[in-house]
Amino acid sequence: MSFGGLFEGGTGARLGGEIPFSSPAMAAAGAGSNVSQPHHRSFTSSALSLALRTNSERNPMATIGAAAGALDSINVKDDEIESRSGSDNLEGNSGDDLDQDNPRKRKRYHRHTPQQIQELEALFKECPHPDEKQRLELSKRLCLESRQVKFWFQNRRTQMKTQIERHENTILRQENDKLRAENMSMREAMRNPICSNCGSPAMIGESSLEEQHLRIENARLKEELDRVCTLAGKFLGRPVSSTSGPNASLELGVGNNGFTGLNPVAALPEFTSVVSSPRIDRSIERSMLLELALGAMDELVKMAQMEEPLWLPSLDCGVKETLNFDEYHRVFPHCIGMKPSGFVSEASRETGMVIINSLALVETLMDATRWADMFPGIIARAAITDIISSGMGGTRNGALQLMRAELQVLSPLVPIREVNFLRFCKQHAEGIWAVVDVSIDGIRESNPSSVSCRRLPSGCLVQDMPNGYCKVTWVEHAEYDETRVHRLYRGLLQSGMGFGAQRWLATLQRQCECLAILMSSSIVSRDNSAITPSGRRSMLKLAQRMTANFCAGICTSSVHKWNKLCAPGVGEDVRVLTRQSLDDPGEPPGVVLSAATSVWLAASPHRVFDFLRDERIRSEWDILSNGGPMQEMAHIAKGHDNGNAVSLLRAATGGTNQSGMLILQETCMDASGLMIVYAPVDIPAMHVVMTGGDSTYVALLPSGFIIVPDSPRNGNASARSGSPTVRGGNAGGCLLTVAFQILVNSLPTAKLTVESVETVNNLIACTVQKIKAAVQCES
Repeated sequence: MSFGGLFEGGTGARLGGEIPFSSPAMAAAGAGSNVSQPHHRSFTSSALSLALRTNSERNPMATIGAAAGALDSINVKDDEIESRSGSDNLEGNSGDDLDQDNPRKRKRYHRHTPQQIQELEALFKECPHPDEKQRLELSKRLCLESRQVKFWFQNRRTQMKTQIERHENTILRQENDKLRAENMSMREAMRNPICSNCGSPAMIGESSLEEQHLRIENARLKEELDRVCTLAGKFLGRPVSSTSGPNASLELGVGNNGFTGLNPVAALPEFTSVVSSPRIDRSIERSMLLELALGAMDELVKMAQMEEPLWLPSLDCGVKETLNFDEYHRVFPHCIGMKPSGFVSEASRETGMVIINSLALVETLMDATRWADMFPGIIARAAITDIISSGMGGTRNGALQLMRAELQVLSPLVPIREVNFLRFCKQHAEGIWAVVDVSIDGIRESNPSSVSCRRLPSGCLVQDMPNGYCKVTWVEHAEYDETRVHRLYRGLLQSGMGFGAQRWLATLQRQCECLAILMSSSIVSRDNSAITPSGRRSMLKLAQRMTANFCAGICTSSVHKWNKLCAPGVGEDVRVLTRQSLDDPGEPPGVVLSAATSVWLAASPHRVFDFLRDERIRSEWDILSNGGPMQEMAHIAKGHDNGNAVSLLRAATGGTNQSGMLILQETCMDASGLMIVYAPVDIPAMHVVMTGGDSTYVALLPSGFIIVPDSPRNGNASARSGSPTVRGGNAGGCLLTVAFQILVNSLPTAKLTVESVETVNNLIACTVQKIKAAVQCES
């Protein structure tokens, strides 16, 4: 398993016996939350709570208009009329708080001292949105009233907002002047056409083609100008139009509010590339993306900390809590627009300890390749499409990038989720990070109606703990088209167990535990074989590739160029895919056929898992066992749980089975589900691997099983199974996915025959029937 550089720069993570979930150090780290929301989760320090801004603070333009109208009505003395900076304020009151009983009463202004301004500016750079406690402390220290401090920060934020918009206005005006100059040049050329050959004035008939091109170019420029005005209107929240005439200009100014001398680029060091983009349409788009990222980060932090009434206890088995959507819509604005018609919502939250430090986890999440390697069963494909900001000071703090991913539930009955989203990383305090994702379909997608899934603010908050672990709170929130999902899996997805936070966090915990074992000096093994430590690592690397290949063959993602077959005699819920294997050294060349289906079983997930991984009774369902029991030659543990392991099997009768093959098998289990993947391998090839050789050229075609617990939302289980004798309704039921990959012809150019499809279809149907008969007879 290769996650190169995952633990670089970390704090010496070590593998412990049990995770100290309730240690005093952790309790102290989670105390002190002062966010003014009901029953906040004590996840972080007060520095993290500073990221929670109110809606009124996000829209300072309304405050500017109200304050300006009130200040115009004040009659002040001549000696009090002078230029004031953003640090000046009314003593004890703002312009909105004038005495209503005596509106003509003159208010005395208070000019802050240089020392007070210096202290205020220092805190503003650190935290533009101080809470009430910080304002009180600052007011006591500076001998100011709390309201004076509050209004100073409001004015300072307004000042920064105004200067940024003024900068955007300047860019728009420059672009408009450029377009107007080009337009005038075109008109001049049309009035005085010149022959390109002789340089003399051209006849009218000779300039018709040039005039046509100029008219087309002029129309294009007008269209571009209208598009710029539309984007600017969306950004500023008010309509912007371009006036006609030779002296027309694109007016986007918000007026001079008395704030001068602020350099917006210096004030926002993290997003310099966003503000100073040379292309006007790209500048406005990036400004919109930045605004979306900040709003999504604010929402993620609140959803990770708030308790009831936003999160309520869940009645579903295996799901701890559910989102109160009425409360959610009351608290949070629609950051990416209203939910499309016909879409349903899913939301989940999970908290746990992970054996990794925050810096290593953040680096993994911000790297598309390492992110996909960390979650092989969830991410079919991931890529970074654009980097808006790479971070500040050589860190990931402030990193902003656009990504595209294909998310999957390992079942042919659940379609791939293709999402285009914005990923934003922010450090809130020392050892405390947050990474948020949010869809950009309304900004980047030309046809939003084609989107089948939208990712609302989702992500994780990470806090380092003293023992080398980190505390992770994961939030997942999405809207999707449920009609594309098979009825067997609709309840699973609605409960959040399919793409929800529980699955993401459980996978992260299992993968990090395995990585910690790989990084340790010795690998746990219970076999007596003479496998060297390098041989065990080589086997684990081969097992990782086998599992990734297995996951890629279940759903029709873009990882492999599968072709879906609709052959006669194939069941409605069976998906058959085919592809040609040509230049992959890790696969045998030829025509590969993959068949997968999902069924409901009246048995618990662990009952099915224990049956399938027991080598002594493997002959009850596996044709590769040649009708006899199997023997475990090697066993490499991948975690504390015995269910996470890589093993090597052979026929119990004789030294090897009749075909001269061994079976490499990997089993995985966590809170979200269980998985068994296996593949036949050559004995000589495995001998090379077990002695520490390169496993890249070992050819294998994996098959296996995915087992997930059923959700009570799926309805009556006995009605689905067709058996009225299922005890306890759907309690203890599970969803089983069976998938086979078979080489049907060793020639890549060979044509697929009907007999090959029928053979694979019969194999998968026979295997499912044998498993049902074995596990449901005792249920």
